[in-house]
Amino acid sequence: MKVTVIGTGYVGLVAGTCFADLGNNVICLDVDSEKIAKLNSGVVPIYEPGLESMLKRNIASGSIEFTTDKKYAISSSDVIFIAVGTPMGQNHEADLRFVRQVAKDIGTYLNGYKVIVNKSTVPVGTADLVKEIISSISDLEFDVVSNPEFLKEGAAVKDFMNPDRVVIGTSSSKATEIMKELYAPITSIENPLLIVDVKSSELIKYASNAMLATRISFMNELSHLASAVGADINKIALGMGLDERIGPKFLSAGIGYGGSCFPKDVQALIQTMKHNNCSYRLLESVEDVNDRQKIFFLPALKECLDLSNSKIGIWGLAFKPNTDDIREAPAISIVNRLVDLGASVVVFDPIAMDNFKRYFDFITYAKNPYEAVADVDALLVLTDWSVFKGVDLAKVKSLMKGNCLLDGRNMYDPSLMKSLGFHYKSIGR
Repeated sequence: MKVTVIGTGYVGLVAGTCFADLGNNVICLDVDSEKIAKLNSGVVPIYEPGLESMLKRNIASGSIEFTTDKKYAISSSDVIFIAVGTPMGQNHEADLRFVRQVAKDIGTYLNGYKVIVNKSTVPVGTADLVKEIISSISDLEFDVVSNPEFLKEGAAVKDFMNPDRVVIGTSSSKATEIMKELYAPITSIENPLLIVDVKSSELIKYASNAMLATRISFMNELSHLASAVGADINKIALGMGLDERIGPKFLSAGIGYGGSCFPKDVQALIQTMKHNNCSYRLLESVEDVNDRQKIFFLPALKECLDLSNSKIGIWGLAFKPNTDDIREAPAISIVNRLVDLGASVVVFDPIAMDNFKRYFDFITYAKNPYEAVADVDALLVLTDWSVFKGVDLAKVKSLMKGNCLLDGRNMYDPSLMKSLGFHYKSIGR
C-alpha cells in the first residue's frame, strides 16, 4: 500500500519506518529540510532501540523515503497519516496549529480519494475539524479516520509491531476496509483491531494515559503513608498487582511521571472536561500529586546539607530509561531548584545529556557514573537505567564526600545501603 506520514517526530518516524518494514511504500514528509536530509542518509534524530537499523534497511530497499515536497507526498499515496506535534498551549489545551496547516496542505494537493488518518494525539472533535478544513478547499472524496498511537518510548518499535490493540475510529466502510488491510500483518485475535466511532477513538488515547497517570500518582501518594507507618510500598504494589482486577503495571512509586504524553494529555483532557461542563477534580489532583512528587527529595536534602555550599550528584536525566527524552522529566524540576538554592550540580545519563545541555549549560556533565559522584555531598538517583543497578556501591561510597543517597526509583536494598554507610532514603520504604 502507498502510505504518507506527515511529521517525522517520534510517532511519525516510528510509524513510517514500521509501515515500510511491513511491505508498504512509505513517504515521510516534513518541513525541516535539514532533518529530511539526515533521515535520507539514515541518521535518526531520536534514540529508540531498534529504530536506526530498521530505518537503514528500508532506505536501502527503497521502501521508505523522506521529502519536503508536500504536493508529491500528498498526491502519491492512498493513506495519509497526520503525525505532527500537538504541544501543550499556554492555556493547557492541545495546540492544533500544525494539524490545521496539514489539513490545508492536504486540501490543496488532494488528487483523488484518500484516507486521512489522525495519528497525533488530538482532542475529541479534531477529525471533524480536519474534515471541515479539507472540504473547504477540495470537492474530492476523502475520509478522516482516528487512529491513536500507543507507543511507549524505549519500546516503540516493539509496541508498533506487536500492539495490545489497534484502534480505528470511523463510520466509513470504505475507510474501514483500507485500514484493516494496512494493519492486517500485525493484528490478530491476540492483537485485535477495534473499530469504533471517531469520537470514542479520539477519547481512548486520552483516557488511557490519564488512567495510567492516575495509577502512578495514587501509588506515589500512598508511598508517603507507607513511610509514615513503616510499611514497604514495593510489597504493597506486589500485593495489589496480584489482584487480576488491578494487575501489576504502573504501580511503581517514584518521583513522578514525565515525558511527552502523560503531562500534556492529562492537561488536555482536563480542558476538554471544562469545555463540556464536566467535573475534573480527580485529574487535577493527579497532576498536583505529580508536581509535588518531583521535588519530594528536597526537604530531605535540606535536612542533611546546607545546599548553598553543597555539591550534588545526579544519576539519570531522561524521564524514563531507554530514551533520550527529557520532556517534563523530574530532573528538570530538581536541577532548577538545586541551582536556585545555590548548590553546584554534576550529572550523568547514558543517553540524554546532549538534550539536557540545550537547557542547562551551567552545570557539570560527567563521563560516567563514578565521575558524577566524586566529592559530592549527596547523590540523587532519578532514572532507573540498568547501568546504575550494576555499579560498585562500595566504590561509590568511597568516592563521595558525604554519605547521603536519595533513590527516586527504589533501585537498591535499604539494608545493604545502610551496611555500606549510606544515609539512604527511597520512596515509601
